[in-house]
Amino acid sequence: MARLSIRIDFDPDDRLGPGKVLLLERIAREGSIAAAGRSMNMSYKRAWELVAEINAGFATPLVAAQTGGRAGGGAALTPRGEELVRHYRAIERKALSATAIHLKALQAISRRRRRG
Repeated sequence: MARLSIRIDFDPDDRLGPGKVLLLERIAREGSIAAAGRSMNMSYKRAWELVAEINAGFATPLVAAQTGGRAGGGAALTPRGEELVRHYRAIERKALSATAIHLKALQAISRRRRRG
């Protein structure tokens, strides 16, 4: 089936798409940037780079991280990060709903359509 992917461009160098939003969701679930990255088959370094990129793109950080030590480290979404994920997923749901018939039509004429 054809899929729709939403990417929001705030400016040429500041983008938010499904990969970054999934990383935010995994951080919320896992409580750690490293664990979130591992759950997505992403290196620790890449996960941290994306979090830095995400945080730099907004007026307030979306992810709050604590360094390790005896008590252990961790990460969580800030209230603004949770809000961003909610808005992004709402946009995604509405876009998918509005385009479903057209995606089916495109799939029907695609070279890779399923043969039944």
